[in-house]
Amino acid sequence: MNDVNLPSITDARREAECLCDAAQVEQAFQNMADAITARLKDSDPICLSVLTGGIIPTGYLLPLLDFPLQLDSIHASRYRGSTQGSELHWKKYPDIELRDRCVLLIDDILDEGLTMQALVNYCQAQGVKEVLSAVVVEKQGARHPDGLAQADFTGLSIPNRYVFGYGLDYHKYWRNARGIYAVKGL
Repeated sequence: MNDVNLPSITDARREAECLCDAAQVEQAFQNMADAITARLKDSDPICLSVLTGGIIPTGYLLPLLDFPLQLDSIHASRYRGSTQGSELHWKKYPDIELRDRCVLLIDDILDEGLTMQALVNYCQAQGVKEVLSAVVVEKQGARHPDGLAQADFTGLSIPNRYVFGYGLDYHKYWRNARGIYAVKGL
């Protein structure tokens, strides 16, 4: 049963501040694709969509990459619908063998970097040749105490606020919003 107050979810979108509109986000995807292509076009990479937030960024990014690649997914979450992270929960490991391959992790956001660091560590433990990360947004001034300092490919840098859109969610809603929106008061 869904115990979310749908009117409050609707209000959150209506009251949110648009930080980046659709045109800005889609230009960021193109810029990321250009940088990724320059770096990985000859490396036969495996792109791992980090579920669930990485589904939409992966869908936008992959058609812009005009070189051979394989796609799989990985799922580890700290948030599980909450606005604050907690213990990491593994839900899905890749089906493709990662050993001796270049891996590109594609996700929605780099905040503290703890989840991304766990994913990088997992890939390294599988014997990858190289692991890189691509995120739509990275929060400015977000603390990375034990996580990654930055992603290898970043679309947009945003203020350290609670955001949704283009894969990012607000209580498991609004991943489909066309823009990056900051929740009022958060």
